[in-house]
Amino acid sequence: MSGVSDVLVVGGGLVGAATALGAAAAGRKVVLVDRTRPRESPGRFGVDIRNVACAPASRSLLESLGIWGELRPAPYVRMRVWEERGTAELDFDAADAGRTELGWILENGPTVQALWRHLEGEANVDIVVGKLDGIDVQGDGVRLGVDGRCLESRLLIGVDGARSEVRERLGVAVRTLATGQQALATVVRTEAGHQGVAYQRFLLDGPLALLPSREPNLSSVVWSQSPEAALRRQNLDEAAFCAELAMALEGRLGGIEAADDRLTFPLSQHVVADFNPAPRVLLIGDAARVLHPLAGLGANVGFEDTRDLLAILGRLPRDADPGTPGIWRAFARRRGVRAGMMVAAMSAFRQGYAGSGPLQTWVRNRAIGWVQNTPLVKQQIIREALGLGPVATRL
Repeated sequence: MSGVSDVLVVGGGLVGAATALGAAAAGRKVVLVDRTRPRESPGRFGVDIRNVACAPASRSLLESLGIWGELRPAPYVRMRVWEERGTAELDFDAADAGRTELGWILENGPTVQALWRHLEGEANVDIVVGKLDGIDVQGDGVRLGVDGRCLESRLLIGVDGARSEVRERLGVAVRTLATGQQALATVVRTEAGHQGVAYQRFLLDGPLALLPSREPNLSSVVWSQSPEAALRRQNLDEAAFCAELAMALEGRLGGIEAADDRLTFPLSQHVVADFNPAPRVLLIGDAARVLHPLAGLGANVGFEDTRDLLAILGRLPRDADPGTPGIWRAFARRRGVRAGMMVAAMSAFRQGYAGSGPLQTWVRNRAIGWVQNTPLVKQQIIREALGLGPVATRL
């Protein structure tokens, strides 16, 4: 493939690779740019420490791209949510939403590699690995410099992560909400099997999530906490860390027998001022919005961007210019509204659980108890979280 492409995707992670593959399947000439090729990095237990929660709507997208059968999904059927100072507990069961699973945990590395294998077999796709030199947006197209090479396209899609270089080079305004937290991620072996149950406990310094792996006694840990606590726990010896984690989980899966390496990374939330910040330019995925990981929605809302984008692209005539100014304004408004809602909801949810005063704790427990005992409300919460509710599907 040579000449001017229809779509130029910068960022070959989960959302970027899925977008490029979907655009190629729609008959568009696609160029995918990334700094490096993906590589699988299984940890001590053969499981990637980096993973994402995959909702049913996201699974449908991956199935449509033809890669679901190549993945190693770990289904989860229930979610238990409780807090350090509370007495009420939320129990979300797939059956409450008329489903057999709430979702699946996917390992990041193997999923990205499966997408790239399909991209490399697509005649409509060129993959360019290199460093971004510059971006020039003109009325008739976009020119991208990569290691001295000039790439021309009708539409540029920036999907290059939370620190998006596309976004920064274009000077796109971003609203950032600092959390004052870091996440500690690892994989642990537990004494008791997880039985497809995900656990989340809201501790005083941040939420702790335990997510089931494809192996019955392996679970992924994502522990949000203060930077000081994250550094201390990262430096604990394995036995001390396992004992502290088991205590924080109140022994829900018995003892923690072993832990993989512990990775830490800062947490923040942000949303761009415009998903279509310049003619012929779109920002999606983490380049456009980053959510706190407490609800596991990051990859799913990125895949929502992809589904919406591909639906619009699929409705255009094959010979239509996909970067024609005006085509993407409604898309940008919808995604912006959805992003603002999700960032606000995650902030409110986290702050609501952070309050530790007696009155706040009492009110919160009363509210949680009401939700737990009101099936219709609980069902609607589950459906929205899975991307199947009326708000999620409309936006």
